Amino acid sequence: MFSKQQTLGEKVGYVLLLTVLILITLACLAPIWHMVALSLSDNSAVSAGYVTFIPVDFTLTPYEYILKDERFFQAFGVSIQRVLLGGAINFIMTVLAAYPLSKETSEFPARNKLMWIFIFTMMFNGGLIPWYMTVKMTGIMDSIWALVLPGAVPVFNVVLLMNFFRAIPKEVGEAAKIDGAGAFTTMWRVYIPMSMAAIATVTLFSIVNHWNAFFDGMILINSPSGQPLQTYIRSLVVLPALSDMTSESLEEIMKLSEKTFNAAKIVVTMIPVLIVYPFLQKYFVSGITLGSVKE
Repeated sequence: MFSKQQTLGEKVGYVLLLTVLILITLACLAPIWHMVALSLSDNSAVSAGYVTFIPVDFTLTPYEYILKDERFFQAFGVSIQRVLLGGAINFIMTVLAAYPLSKETSEFPARNKLMWIFIFTMMFNGGLIPWYMTVKMTGIMDSIWALVLPGAVPVFNVVLLMNFFRAIPKEVGEAAKIDGAGAFTTMWRVYIPMSMAAIATVTLFSIVNHWNAFFDGMILINSPSGQPLQTYIRSLVVLPALSDMTSESLEEIMKLSEKTFNAAKIVVTMIPVLIVYPFLQKYFVSGITLGSVKE
């Protein structure tokens, strides 16, 4: 672990750094593991506060109740549709906005003005009611488009990808231009392939954002069949539809505590993100660091 060339101070510093990283890792994993233990424990043990990191009186009742409900799978499908459609729209709009903004004002005179408009939207917004009225007037209420179009241009992702594009040597674009490539061809065949790290990073941001969003589903979706998973699970926890439950379902839900149900909800909703993240993780760090560097 240590080389002979390292001094005592370097070894001590390495051990301290490793210790801090281990503690941070445990601090991140502990709440997740605690949620898993709560979701697998009996209601009485959870209510009594006996559960820490090991399930007490193992039970799968919370998961059985969630997974046997047809509306759960319906809401799951809506969330998958939202992630795929919203992620694709975010990718297209982010690239189309970031590429011209990465150019100098000599090539794109309106760059600075448009950049200020983008930044302004990050600091200020029109408020909830104007946002709702705007979506309503477009005629997309109670549809999947109401969940993906209002956030079609994530400004933070645009800024991140713009800085990444600016870090690419200008000579690359000039060489493509000499070879006869137009602006779109240069962007598609040169800049995008060279920016996969940043693109993977902003894609991960979009996926997580769409998957975790629940508030817009509450406001913009009226029909239960169109609600995304997070909105549906929140309704189970906060406002369970007791009138729609059978006597058996009522008996089962009475066995659950709020903590147990919340824990099961958290665990279920984490699974898709945990599946996707390992495939994009190798691009994540480089995408953040390179995208934060300006010329």
